[in-house]
Amino acid sequence: MIRVESLTRTYGDFTAVDRVSFEIGQREVVGLLGHNGAGKTTIMKMITGFLEPTAGTIQVAGMDVEQQGLATRRLIGYLPENCPIYREMTVIDYLEYAAALHDIPEGERPAAVREAIARTELEVKALQPIGTLSRGLRQRVGVAQAILHKPQILILDEPTNGLDPTQIQHMRELIHSLAESATVILSTHILQEVQAMCDRVIIVRGGRKVLDDRLENLQAGKRLLVAVDAAPERAATLFGEMDEVAGVESLGGEGEHHRYALGLATGTDVAAPAVARKVLDGGHKLYSLTPESRDLETIFGDVSAR
Repeated sequence: MIRVESLTRTYGDFTAVDRVSFEIGQREVVGLLGHNGAGKTTIMKMITGFLEPTAGTIQVAGMDVEQQGLATRRLIGYLPENCPIYREMTVIDYLEYAAALHDIPEGERPAAVREAIARTELEVKALQPIGTLSRGLRQRVGVAQAILHKPQILILDEPTNGLDPTQIQHMRELIHSLAESATVILSTHILQEVQAMCDRVIIVRGGRKVLDDRLENLQAGKRLLVAVDAAPERAATLFGEMDEVAGVESLGGEGEHHRYALGLATGTDVAAPAVARKVLDGGHKLYSLTPESRDLETIFGDVSAR
């Protein structure tokens, strides 16, 4: 659905985006992460056609964004970080205006506006001037304009910015429902939101892509956490004999309970049964055996440290 190759954007001597490449398939939900100034928003603006790349290419649904900009923009719904909405207009007037800009046929606009208002739960605010709404409600108006034309691709820059916990939960549910028929790219500094909503994570640092993987792969640790009644010296010998184990780290213990982290030379599906058999065949008690799991905050910290 989206193909980016060697994407670069410079401002004089400053390189904001440096040779970034990735592909995003249909109905994927991808989180674009990075510190402030990493290049996330610049990448989004180039995909949507708001900025021209200095070098590199972007294809949307097989079309070149630079050569077929109007056709590609028809497929995209875009929520900028600071959505430019007209505060003096009412919600419904603004969305009718946005529907016209999206080139929705005049006879279809009322239904499109009603659906967008319902999906973003703005019914009770539809006749109010946008300027009287809270920041969170204005954010929902921005989302409503982005989904008016039922885009195949939805690009959301900080979609939960300014929302309270209840509104954040609603936004998560909305994005999940939109992903049933659209590709979603979202950027946020709130790592829990990426963990809750995304299938895949792309991390950008200093304008360069430093990580691109599915969230389930990233969160699956490459170690097994095991608790047995073997003291450290015995455990080092016991597990050190195994081809599936690449290293043993003692995590402490009390009494006969000793905990270890086992670095793996194979996948957990192969190593876990082998470790269990080794412990039991060695005449030891096995109290627990679990794959290590990492949260996104830990992953992001590791990448940033590198």
